[in-house]
Amino acid sequence: MSIMSSKGITLTKDLLNRAPKVLLHDHLDGGLRPETIIDLANQTNFELPERDPGRLTKWFHEGATRGSLSEYLKGFRVTIGVMQTEEALYRVAYEMMEDMYKDGVAYVETRFSPLFHTEQGLNYDQIIETVLRGLRDGARAFNVRFGLIICAMRNLPPSGSVKMAECAVRYREQGVVGFDLAGDELGHPPKDHLDAFYYIQRNNFFITIHSGEAFGKESIWQALQFCGTHRIGHGTRLKDDMMESDDKIVEMGNLSRYVLDRRVPLEICLSSNLHTTSMRSLHYHPFPLFFKNGFRVTLNTDNRLMSNTTQTNEFFVAAKEFALTLDDVEKLTLNAMKSAFISFQERLDLIYNVIKPGFAELRAGIESAVSE
Repeated sequence: MSIMSSKGITLTKDLLNRAPKVLLHDHLDGGLRPETIIDLANQTNFELPERDPGRLTKWFHEGATRGSLSEYLKGFRVTIGVMQTEEALYRVAYEMMEDMYKDGVAYVETRFSPLFHTEQGLNYDQIIETVLRGLRDGARAFNVRFGLIICAMRNLPPSGSVKMAECAVRYREQGVVGFDLAGDELGHPPKDHLDAFYYIQRNNFFITIHSGEAFGKESIWQALQFCGTHRIGHGTRLKDDMMESDDKIVEMGNLSRYVLDRRVPLEICLSSNLHTTSMRSLHYHPFPLFFKNGFRVTLNTDNRLMSNTTQTNEFFVAAKEFALTLDDVEKLTLNAMKSAFISFQERLDLIYNVIKPGFAELRAGIESAVSE
């Protein structure tokens, strides 16, 4: 395999895997190893659609590509179903950190909702503390840093969202870094959960909201102006607020101008958007439009198991589809690190001691190979 010089560097999966990466939008219950699901199901007699790892992986992926968000979400019945004990929660969290290490991720923010893990009697504190223990042990073992985001669900009663907001704030000193509203957007506007968002805001904490994926720009507007979100999960429908020509924006509405000017991060998930038919083809995805016109874009996995992807793969897909350079990959990584919910000093430490040196080392190795 040839290696081209400087601007013409070939972005192979191996090269992208070695690049230090930052992942902000990843669901803990959407990234289990198939072998782990089978082991945990055997311990509790949980019924699975398949008991061979390869066929189970295929089942998840086929379910995720049926063409709707509601169909995509059905796979979570299985993953959540086997995550009902402390042993299971710890194992999933710990293995996730190992998977991040293998994927070259230097910092990850993973998210989940404790609302779904009480079927065998665990309370919210037990659930969160167990997941945090698994993440911390994994961080020590694999030298990957993390933050945990607590999710409320837009299709469940707002009282549950308040409880999740209280949990998020209660564990802010133990590794929880923010609060999210997830679930199907259709018919479940974020403003229905204002009490939870007000609680987070009054405690000077951080918010990200799934918005503009399965519903229009109005969902993004509500997330920003009613709920005070600091980041937008997905946000593809922001494109509806602008006019473009040849990947250049010729006119923006007040919403997209606000997102651009205020540097609101967009948590883009290419494979997931394709699988839920939020985008019918990557050819129509607004990622290059946003990125080339200065929006603070980040790339993310969303659900690694359902979409059969990794952070390395998401960059590879973007590089192949949108002709990214190594400089682009570094910029996207820095966008993500600047947008993380950890402290300013921690972000600077990762930028100047991990990310920039990591990319510099990659370039030095490439130049050395070219000169030989």
